[in-house]
Amino acid sequence: MSQILSLRTYTHDHLAHSHSHAQLVLGLSGSLDFEVGGRGSLVTRQSFAVVPRDTHHACASPEGSRCLVIDLDDEDDLLGGLGQHADAGRRLLETPGQRLLSGDQGQLVHWLANSSLDDPVLARQGAILLLASLAAGQQRREEPAQLPLASLDSYIDRHAAHPLQVADLARLAGLSAARFHTRFLGETGQTPMDYVRQRRLQQARDMLRGTRLPVGEIAARVGYASQSAFTAALVRQFGTTPRQLRQEARDNSR
Repeated sequence: MSQILSLRTYTHDHLAHSHSHAQLVLGLSGSLDFEVGGRGSLVTRQSFAVVPRDTHHACASPEGSRCLVIDLDDEDDLLGGLGQHADAGRRLLETPGQRLLSGDQGQLVHWLANSSLDDPVLARQGAILLLASLAAGQQRREEPAQLPLASLDSYIDRHAAHPLQVADLARLAGLSAARFHTRFLGETGQTPMDYVRQRRLQQARDMLRGTRLPVGEIAARVGYASQSAFTAALVRQFGTTPRQLRQEARDNSR
């Protein structure tokens, strides 16, 4: 396994290869002509190039350049250390091309470049810290201004009879489960699963009022394995039983 962080000097010599791990090449000084996945770019101070695993890339620096390189031989382990930023980090490493560094990220890169890179603990923790910062920046760019509630409602309605997890809804929004939970609570005032339960019971109430389907079948259609559990949930949500809802519907139709 290669060293996670390393300093490299590039010259006019043309290098072209690929490797089985992802790599980040972060500019410190000079400029590096870089081509990855058929795309050309220029890696300079405050910018970096992403090289996904098994992607052909080539580079040369006629005037000379110096870079900090992160080799992610143990990509899954490092991404596992990113917590809620892991999904964004993975997407970052799968997308070839050039990116810009923020001022704070540039300072972190230069601090790492002047650290003891041969210290495995410092190198690993430094790589995770930098990856987390880059992934968080990517996540902010990717996140929608608002959650796609209409699409989420449609998905919940279509799958009301089946078990639903926060991760299922988070994928529709392009967010991690943890980030989705936070965003959803902030935008709706409810947790995702409270929202799912309420929407299922609203569906059930409409079916009780508007159809003659057996109560047990309606319960199954909105994800309840037993009629008694369904009735208890309906009472908690609306303060009424299936029989009372149907009686009200009959009274109103007269």
